[in-house]
Order: sequence, then structure tokens, then C-alpha cells
Amino acid sequence: MSTHQVTNQAPERVGVDEYGTNTALVEGVERNDAAWAHPGLHEIGVRVGGEQFQEDARRANRNKPVLRTHDRWGHRIDEVDYDPSYHRVLGAAVAAGAHTSAFAAPRPGANVARAASFMLFAQVEPGHACPVSMTHSVLPVVAAQPELAAQWMPRLLSTRYDSTLSPGKPGALFGMAMTEKQGGSDVRSNTTVAAPLGGGRYALTGHKWFCSAPMSDAFLVLAQAPGGLSCFLLPRLREDGTRNEIRIMRLKDKLGNVSNASSEVEYEGAVAHLVGEEGRGVRTIIEMVTHTRLDCILGSLAGMRQATAEAAWHVRHRSAFGRTLIDQPAMTAVLADLQLETEGATAAALRLARAYDADADEQETAFRRLGTAVMKYWVCKRGPAHAAEALECLGGNGITEDFPLAQRYREQPVMAVWEGSGNVIALDVLRALAREPQSFEAFDAEVSLAAGQDPRLDAHIARTRDRVRRITEDPAAEARARRLVADLALSLEASLLIRTAPSAVAEGFLAARLGEGMGRLFGELPEGVEAAAIAARA
Repeated sequence: MSTHQVTNQAPERVGVDEYGTNTALVEGVERNDAAWAHPGLHEIGVRVGGEQFQEDARRANRNKPVLRTHDRWGHRIDEVDYDPSYHRVLGAAVAAGAHTSAFAAPRPGANVARAASFMLFAQVEPGHACPVSMTHSVLPVVAAQPELAAQWMPRLLSTRYDSTLSPGKPGALFGMAMTEKQGGSDVRSNTTVAAPLGGGRYALTGHKWFCSAPMSDAFLVLAQAPGGLSCFLLPRLREDGTRNEIRIMRLKDKLGNVSNASSEVEYEGAVAHLVGEEGRGVRTIIEMVTHTRLDCILGSLAGMRQATAEAAWHVRHRSAFGRTLIDQPAMTAVLADLQLETEGATAAALRLARAYDADADEQETAFRRLGTAVMKYWVCKRGPAHAAEALECLGGNGITEDFPLAQRYREQPVMAVWEGSGNVIALDVLRALAREPQSFEAFDAEVSLAAGQDPRLDAHIARTRDRVRRITEDPAAEARARRLVADLALSLEASLLIRTAPSAVAEGFLAARLGEGMGRLFGELPEGVEAAAIAARA
């Protein structure tokens, strides 16, 4: 029948080099000393843009992980079964070094290249990024413990993935379990107990409210030792190869991130190894948290790129009222605004990643301390609304599960919650301003590199400096912390774009985010913005 002839639908978006088509990412990688990584990133871009990888991403999210507490004979096994597609996706990311390549081969731009590879994989399948991120983030903590480093570092740096639970595996992935049901972000209220066994070994007993990626080979865990809250490395296998006393109670039924199992676990005398000193658990694990916060930025940004790219693909192939959608000014403005958000986040994320490289000096370290928290708040907060607007560009197709943006819409709020929700991050920024003034000095120095180039940015920076001064002197500062963090984030994004982006992008961002005619919703661009030129970069 003639009604079965399909017309005016966008073709399937496959066979795309997701790296090569992301102009802002390619430029950012080169600008931040990682041009040497272009060939490998193009290979990843082609792989994740291919039909097989995209099909694996769909399968991994439709066939959710399943918990098996016992085998058929009644033995407790506490294992999670994943669809084979999930293992293929995770194995590809590990093989490409998206987890630990920055530590395996440190050089200028190493963290930038790793960030780009991580984002490319997460753009198409976000769930597997959780164990990839945690494995990357745990490395500095483990490396600082000589005995543990000798045992675990070769496996952490390996690019060989093995999903089985066996003591002779060449590679290893890590998870973490910090929060408990009575405390959440208030980890000092944890009640899990760590009883000394001697030789740096402890027996852990307690319940963890969130343990993501429970099939990881080991976890960083917080528990109450005799000396106070402490950090421990908890392997799934004991030294004799038997299963450790880790009980998976249930898998969380989550809004998004469904391909990645998140669980509640109980420890019944599980043997773990002290990391750092007793009573300094939060200080010990904060290094890992800082890295995972950066990856929350990268994960949200990966989602922004997917949303923008899918919207751009649709509006360039779909016609209505006699014109292609992209040629209709209202749609051009929406797509350009989505791209502006992606451009600003890309510039800031890659600049931060560069500050994590091994050659970072004290100034860079101080900059990333504040910058990571600021951008974690802003990018992760902007992600859900960005996804919703991009989804709307596809019309009815956007809210169906046959297209990827429905999944992305559910995914974006996850990053805003993980590693500190909005208020937790905003308060962390206040603490950094009060206790580590050098972090703001470094941040302000970075932002000020664009001083004098645009009066709107100059005025915004001046207002933000004044807010920083007033808020650090105000005992009721918490109520206004969010506004301050947003101002800091816009300062950094605008400064970077005015220094590095094409004039249409820089001017469009300044007008849309700092100008008098700035809009409240995506697509409300002021007059004079070169929307078509910006949308072309999407």
C-alpha cells in the first residue's frame, strides 16, 4: 500500500566518525596539547558511530542486569548477569584505554586524550562508563599505598577485559561503596564497622545503600575503624581465591543508567585492607571523588553532544511547511543554542582535564580544585534541560524508545546526583573559597586571561569577584551559593570561548549567556547572533 512507503524521515545515523564530526572536541583536544591522540580518537569515533556498537548499546539498556544470589544447588554466589552486549561495550572501552591510559602513559595532554575517549564511548552507551570512571579514579589512591600498588597497579593499567571472577585475571576494574541508607552524602554517619585483624587487614560488617558496578574486582569502601572513619580496599576474592563475604541484597531500579547494575550490599566479616591512615578515610578517598567528579562533567557533556548531534541530524533531514527544519529560523536558533551549551562545556571540561596531567604545577592543581566542583555543578545541572530540548526537536520520535534521546533524557539527571548533588557541590565550593583561597586565585587568574576583550565578560567577572568577597564574609552564605557557582561557571566558559572559539560561537555565547537579551530557555537567542554558523558546528 502507498501508506507503507516511508518518506520525510531522517535516515539512521550510523557509519559516523563521532570524533571527526565533533568539531569542538577535535579543536579542544588539539588546543590542550593532545593532538598526538587524533588517530586513536578517530578510530574510537568510527567504532562507536558504527552499527554494531550502537546495537550493543541498545541491547545493553533494554536487557537489564539480573541478580543471582544463589546457584541452583543453594550456594550463595551474589553475581549479576549482564547481556553479552554490555561486556562487548565495556571491553571495547577498556581495550582503548578509556579507563587508565592517562596513568599508563603520562605526558602533556594525556588526561585530555583520555577524557575524549571516555566521552566518545559514553556518548553512545553511558552505563558502562561507571566502572570505567571508578577504575580511572581509584588509581592515585592505590598508587600511594606501596603494598597494594604492587598487587593491583599492573591489573589496573591493563587493557585486557575479563568479565569472569577469577584470581588470575590480567586486568581489574574497581567500584566504590561509600553511602549508607541513614546518611547518604553525610558519610561521617556511616555505621559499617571495621574490626582489625592485624597486618593492615580488617573485617568489615555493615550495609551500603549504593554500590555501583558490584561485579567489579575490588572496591574502595568507607567504614568505622577504632581510629574513626577510614578507607579500605575490599576485593571480591580473598587471597586464597575464595569469595569474600559480600552479599548483594538487591539491584536498584533506576530512572537511568540501567545497563550498569547499582546495588545494596551487606558485608559479613568481609576482609579488606586499610588504605591510608585510620580516621582519615574522607581525606584518603577525596582524591578518587575529585576524579569521578571530573568524569561526571565528561559524562554529562557526552550526553549533551549526543543530544545535539541527534537533533542536528534530524532537523537536517526532516521537512515541514515547505522547508527543511534546519532552514526554519526558530529551529536554527534552538539548535544553535544547544550547540552553544555544548561548546562552553567542552572548552571547560578539556581545560580541566589538562590540569590533571602529571606536569600540573601548584597553580594548575589549585585551579582544578575549584574548577572541577564549579563545572560539576553547572554542566550536570544544565544536562537534563538540554536533553529535553533536543528531544523535542525530534517531535514524537524523540519520546519513543526506538530513538536514543529518550534514554539520554533519563540518563542526564544521574550525573547531577552522583558524587554530590547540587547543594553538596555548591557547599563544597563555599568551603574551597573559605579554606583554600589559592584555589579562587588560580581560577580567577585563568578567567582573567580574557580580561579586556569584551565589556560584558569584564562586567560579569567584576560582579562575580564582588559576590565571592561578600559571600565569604556572610554567615548566611549557603542560601546564595548556587547563584555564585553558576556565575563562576559562566565566567570560565565565556573566558575560554572568547579566547579560543570562532567569533560566531564566542559572540553568540556572550550574547546568550551574559548579554542583556539573554533568554530563559533554549532557543531564545538575542538579535545579531549568527545562529546558522553556530548550528553548522553541530
